Amino acid sequence: MVSPVYLKIVEDIKRKINSTELKPGDVVSSETALCKEYGASRMTVRKGLAILANEGYIYSIPGKGNFVQKPELNKYTIYYDEMNNAINSVDKARLLEVNIIMPDEKLAGDLHITRNKNVIMIRRLFYTDGAPVAYDIKYLLYQKGMPVVEKEIEHATFPEMLSKRVSYFGLKKELIIYAAIPDEDIKRYLNIYDDLALLVVEQKLYNGENKPVGLGITYFRGDYIKLQGTSQ
Repeated sequence: MVSPVYLKIVEDIKRKINSTELKPGDVVSSETALCKEYGASRMTVRKGLAILANEGYIYSIPGKGNFVQKPELNKYTIYYDEMNNAINSVDKARLLEVNIIMPDEKLAGDLHITRNKNVIMIRRLFYTDGAPVAYDIKYLLYQKGMPVVEKEIEHATFPEMLSKRVSYFGLKKELIIYAAIPDEDIKRYLNIYDDLALLVVEQKLYNGENKPVGLGITYFRGDYIKLQGTSQ
């Protein structure tokens, strides 16, 4: 099957960029030149160039033309699932507490609410082969009349906890990853007896209006988690 001309333009320019025949900052052949080279209409050429721009291969400067984009070498996509990672899977979750609280100043700021707004706090402990591997705490905006079913949240991931309030497709997720020495309560839950640093993953979830709807903080034992990222 013969590929459409605009796809041939896309693949040919990609090949030139990937082989370094065209380098970052180099100008791409003009629309007129591409029309002549491929015997294509200007609309067809523009369709191919638009695909290249959307995929991050080129950028346009009005009145000057199209240029090869410099790749974002420091940009990675991290795959994160609090129940599964590259070296470990959680096989049991124990619900420690579900409570309605008044947020402190920091939590209110994180959730963009005032301190007189109720927040649902959920605390859990994750296990692998009978050993506690992570301490998990979630904060959800309280909605009157929206029940919290303990059986549903005990083993749920953070997005699943919010699925009845916000569409999966409407959720925006933000991660912050850092190392921290746990406090005495977390040490006790994870059977830690020294100043072993934990890997901490903070998740903040936003709705379609870009407003925070929940904050999650999970403290992982370093020997039970490994996160991976890939460049695009």
